[in-house]
Amino acid sequence: MSRTQPSGALSSDSDKADAVASAADSFDGFDIDARVRAAIDDIGYERPSPIQAATIPPLMNGRDVVGLAQTGTGKTAAFAVPALSRLDTSARTPQVLVLAPTRELALQVAEAFGKYAAKMPEVKVLPIYGGQSYGIQLSGLRRGAQVIVGTPGRVIDHLDKGTLDLSDLQLLVLDEADEMLTMGFAEDVERILADTPDRKQVALFSATMPAAIGRLARKYLNDPVEVTVKAETKTAANITQRYLQTSHHRKLDALTRLLEVETFDGMIIFVRTKSATEELAEKLRARGLSAVAINGDIVQAQRERTINQLKNGTIDILVATDVAARGLDVDRISHVVNYDIPHDTESYVHRIGRTGRAGRSGTALLFVSPRERHLLRSIERATKQQLEEIDLPSAEDVNAQRVARFGESITNNLASENLDMFRGLVENYARDNDVAMADIAAALALETRDGGFLMAPDPPAGQRRERGDDRERDRKPKRGGHFATYRIAVGRKHKVSPGAIVGAIANEGGLTRGDFGNISIRDDFSLVELPDDLDAETLAMLKHTRIGRHPIDIRPDMGPPRQRGGKNFGGGQGGQRGKRDHWGKRPPRVAGRSRG
Repeated sequence: MSRTQPSGALSSDSDKADAVASAADSFDGFDIDARVRAAIDDIGYERPSPIQAATIPPLMNGRDVVGLAQTGTGKTAAFAVPALSRLDTSARTPQVLVLAPTRELALQVAEAFGKYAAKMPEVKVLPIYGGQSYGIQLSGLRRGAQVIVGTPGRVIDHLDKGTLDLSDLQLLVLDEADEMLTMGFAEDVERILADTPDRKQVALFSATMPAAIGRLARKYLNDPVEVTVKAETKTAANITQRYLQTSHHRKLDALTRLLEVETFDGMIIFVRTKSATEELAEKLRARGLSAVAINGDIVQAQRERTINQLKNGTIDILVATDVAARGLDVDRISHVVNYDIPHDTESYVHRIGRTGRAGRSGTALLFVSPRERHLLRSIERATKQQLEEIDLPSAEDVNAQRVARFGESITNNLASENLDMFRGLVENYARDNDVAMADIAAALALETRDGGFLMAPDPPAGQRRERGDDRERDRKPKRGGHFATYRIAVGRKHKVSPGAIVGAIANEGGLTRGDFGNISIRDDFSLVELPDDLDAETLAMLKHTRIGRHPIDIRPDMGPPRQRGGKNFGGGQGGQRGKRDHWGKRPPRVAGRSRG
């Protein structure tokens, strides 16, 4: 495919109008690969979304494209369908590279490519992102993959190591380009654009069009077609939408507490993967809840049985993936829980639409980790509705519900027709053994409920997350005794910035912006304040993190170098640096970034 250098201008107004006006009722006129068409038919796509209708034709024709569309408009299929249709499947070298700002989005896009390529077994899709072992990625690259989906930092790492060869690249996609630039990846993105073949086709997708995106498009895209599509995502007024902020490792505890204090009829809990449905359903059953998993691997007959059990009340909780819940319509579903937050607003709207049916009210609950707050904001912007934040139910709340249910069970059993028989047995035991009736009742209750009937009290309120606005929530842990100072082997001479340091460490170590204190950049090293309880596994992962081409070699800072005969020992720069105010002016906090 012959390519010319970028023209330095975006598309004409007529290009924009033609692109938006090219909506279609089906995928028939797009000349896409028959195997890709069969796969999207199996998924259940009946007609292209506006962004797909406007973007697929020019991409199939080899044009560069700038797509302005919110998350949730179907843009992944808009570039994945033409990309797969134009692949040379006989070659095993990378022909398509998709850059995504976060590891979560990279995994989502790679999974979508896999679905659209379900009828193309010779096509290999490989995600490469920070935080995953290099060994796994190197093995995948050695085996060969036509489609690479990666985060900018990890892609550059592989380019520097010579383990990723993009000399045969045909299409480069920048997904959520504005988010990448906001997260500090501008330099990485430009380097990848400049270092890949000039002949490549480029597709840039962004929710907004800031000046930086315009400059990027003018510099690197060749006479692109510009497509603008607005998402139409509305949620029903009879659905109460709430969210709970909790860390990933506390989600199961949070869900268990909510299930104890919430009054619900039927419930669907959405997770991201097939394996997660089975895992979560099993853990809920172990806690005494009637939960069943449903996913794409379940045969149709079993799926129908499970749905009928949900309808008739034999089971109360369904743990499902998006695909498995497609077309599910059960009136008694009072609650939808987004255990794993969806990466697109369209999925969110479809998920919560499973409740509030037949004129009933419904409740939608969303779990959000600190690193996922940008996805919450995307959902609120797209749906034009602010979700209400709720607190994690306390141990006192849970215990009050357990006591209330215990009392209800006594009341219900008092009406049993077998009560007289058991009353006689108890009276005989009390007479024969001279035991008080209350003691016998307590012993019988203990037989059905173990000694852990009541939860242990929560820690004092001062040790729990305080509530407040977004900045306050993201600022944890509080300063003063909760940070330790670490030394990394990159500094001013390596041209690092606070943003690059935060981005690299946050994504590799699974940290949030609240986990960073002061960052002091010296000539050949930097000092970074991180939580003082980082575990050995996290530190081991961070040990091999790179910023650009340079390993950071993170290690605890041992304090100011010792002075011997006027010379500095222990490395670093001379002079005392033990005092906090000797660091100089504190750099501004930078929002938590995910660097690949």
